[in-house]
Amino acid sequence: MEYLLLGVFGVCLLACVFTGASIVLAMTAGFVLFFGYGLWKGKTWKEMLGFSVQGIRTVRNVLITFLLIGILTAVWRSSGSIAFIVYHAASFCRPSVMVLVSFLLCCLISFLTGTAFGSAATIGVICMTMANSAGVPPVYTGGAILAGVFFGDRCSPVSTSALLVSELTGTSLYSNLAAMVKTALIPFLISCGLYWYLGLGAGDAASGMSSQQIFAEYYRLSFWTVLPVAAVLLLSLLRVNVKYTLAVSSLLGIAVSLLIQKVSPAELFRLCILGFQPENEELAALMSGGGIISMVRVFCIVCISSCYSGMFQGTGFLDRMQEMISALGSRITAFGAILVTSVVSSAIGCNQTLAIMLTHQLCSGLEKEKDRMAISLENSAVVVAPLIPWSIAGAVPLDSVGAPLSSIALAFYLYLIPVWYLLMNRGGRKVSPGKNK
Repeated sequence: MEYLLLGVFGVCLLACVFTGASIVLAMTAGFVLFFGYGLWKGKTWKEMLGFSVQGIRTVRNVLITFLLIGILTAVWRSSGSIAFIVYHAASFCRPSVMVLVSFLLCCLISFLTGTAFGSAATIGVICMTMANSAGVPPVYTGGAILAGVFFGDRCSPVSTSALLVSELTGTSLYSNLAAMVKTALIPFLISCGLYWYLGLGAGDAASGMSSQQIFAEYYRLSFWTVLPVAAVLLLSLLRVNVKYTLAVSSLLGIAVSLLIQKVSPAELFRLCILGFQPENEELAALMSGGGIISMVRVFCIVCISSCYSGMFQGTGFLDRMQEMISALGSRITAFGAILVTSVVSSAIGCNQTLAIMLTHQLCSGLEKEKDRMAISLENSAVVVAPLIPWSIAGAVPLDSVGAPLSSIALAFYLYLIPVWYLLMNRGGRKVSPGKNK
C-alpha cells in the first residue's frame, strides 16, 4: 500500500511538471492520499489532523522567513539598494566574469548568513540584476546563484541545515564543518572553472552602461540606499538570527524608500504585498519582482509537505521501506543508498528540511559511525533537494532572483559534491542486509 500511494503521488507530481500545472495541486493530492492512508490504518480524523498540525509547527520559523523575504526583495528594489550597488559595480565588473562573480559572492554571503533563501533574496537579487544589466543570460546567472547560496547552507556555522544534521546524528557541528570543507574543496574549484568558462563571451558591456543610465534617471543614488545591505552584512557577522536580520533590513529599506526615494506610504504598502512594479518599462525589465505574493506558492508547498512529515511519523508510513534501503546498501554501498534515498525524499518532501529528516529516518542504520552519517547527509540530502524541479529548495531562490527553472541544470557545485564524494570512496562501505534498523 505504501509503495502504491507513493507511486500515485509521483505520477501526480510528474503530471504537474509536464503539463505546467501548479505543483500545489500535486501536493494537495498527496495530502489526500496520505491522510486517507492514516484512516485506513485505523487512525481517526482528529488524530490525522493533529499529526498534520504538528508537522506545520516544525516549520513555522521557515514560513515567517518566507514572508520577510518577500517584503525584503521588494523594498530593496524600491529603496535603490540594488540599483546603487549595480550602478557602481557595473563600472569595473566585466560581463565575462559576472557568472563567476555571482557564484563567489553568493558563496560568501551564504556562509555569513547560513541561509540559502536569505542569500538569494539579498546578494542573489543584486547579482542577477547586475548580470541582466550586462546582458548575461539569466539561466547562466541563475545556475551560479543557486549553487552559491547552498554553499553556506551546507557548511556555515550558522546554517540551520548543518545544525539539523548535527542534532539528528548526535555529532559536533564544528567537526562536521571541517569534514565538509575537505569534501567540498575540489568540487568548489571545478565549479569556479566551469563558471569562468561559461561566462566567456556572455554579456554586453554596452548593456551595462545603458542600465546605469536607467538607474541614474529613476533613483536618487545616495549612500543612504546601501543601509539595508550593510545591515544584513553586519548582523550576519554578529550571528543575529536570520529572521531579525531580514526584519531590520526590511525596515531600513522602507525608511529609505520613504525618505530618499519619496515613495508614498500607500505605494510602499502595495509593493510589499504585490512586489515592485515600476511604470518605466526599461526599469521594470531589470527590477520588477518581490513582495509577499511572490512567496505564496512556496508557502503553500511548505505547509502541505510539512503535514506529510507529521502524518508519516504518526502512521508509521515509512517503516517497511527501511528493509528495502538496507538491501540497496548491500549492493551499492552505504552512501549510494543514502544518495538514492535523498533523491526520493527530496522529490516527496519538496523541501530540504523534510528531505534531511526522511533520509536520516530511513537510513540511520546504514552507517555505524555518526560522523560518517552526518557527512553523508550533508553530501546528499542537503545538496540534492535544490536540484528537484518541484522542490521549494531550488524554486524559492530562483523565484527570488527571477531566474528560470532551467537554471537548475547549471548548478554545477550541487552536482559535483555527491559525485566527488562517491569517487573519493568515502561512502564506499557496503552494509549487510537487515542492518538498517
